[in-house]
Amino acid sequence: MAAFIRQLIAGYKYIIEDAADPRTQDYFLIGSPWPCIALLGFYICFIYYIGPRFMAKRQPFQLDRILQIYNLSQIIINAILLYKVLTLAWLRDYSFFCQPIDYSYSPKAIEIARGIWSYFMLKILDLLETVFFVLRKKQNQVSFLHVYHHVGMLLGTWIATKYIPGGHVTFLGLVNTFVHVIMYIHYLLSSMKIDTGSWKKYITQLQLIQFFLIILHYGQLAWEDCGFPVWPAYIMIPQNVFMIILFGDFYYKMYIKKRPTIKMVPREMETNGISANVSKKKSKEQ
Repeated sequence: MAAFIRQLIAGYKYIIEDAADPRTQDYFLIGSPWPCIALLGFYICFIYYIGPRFMAKRQPFQLDRILQIYNLSQIIINAILLYKVLTLAWLRDYSFFCQPIDYSYSPKAIEIARGIWSYFMLKILDLLETVFFVLRKKQNQVSFLHVYHHVGMLLGTWIATKYIPGGHVTFLGLVNTFVHVIMYIHYLLSSMKIDTGSWKKYITQLQLIQFFLIILHYGQLAWEDCGFPVWPAYIMIPQNVFMIILFGDFYYKMYIKKRPTIKMVPREMETNGISANVSKKKSKEQ
């Protein structure tokens, strides 16, 4: 038993310390997994238990101004990170096919690693979106898809910051920050009571394209030696396939399945109205 416990301790030490990138271990919330796990635990407890009970006998909070500030902040932060990842990497010497990690302490390598940590911190900020749902008593929007996506992104970016802060993995941040700039512009306009029409539908399409591109990008690791660890592909490919299934199901129910119902009701009403008028005319003639 004692030997088994020693093996567990040694395995934990290897995963948390030895296998990690030493350059990012002093970054806030990265050295140990427990603060991040505790944060997610509190997040789950608040959105499912604490928050709904707190709001049970209260009126929804009016958070229009706070939401506008939050959405504007998201636009600015995502745009800055998008600019960073483009100018530091993808518009310069990064390859869209294979890109190993630069584990050196060069200024550029350190700035990329710090950018990935900043992206992780942004995913913590993203959790406030669910908190706002609860405080506005929109609990129906706290769906499995919504919560799973936020929890998965936070864990994924923590892993990236701790173990693979650079190279191939930054492609996800490239496409995701672009999508989020568009998405939060939509949210900002909506919070200002500006009609954005069918933006939501096209943003969902953009998210589906994003997941497909990430699958293709990580799929390269499976058949080619990219000088990048292969294990992220075994996580990211199934993860993004699952996200396509979840978002695809949402898209189908919201924009495809509803379409014939919406169209059929007026037609049926119109047809019934015509038949009713015809029957009335016949009865009068008789």
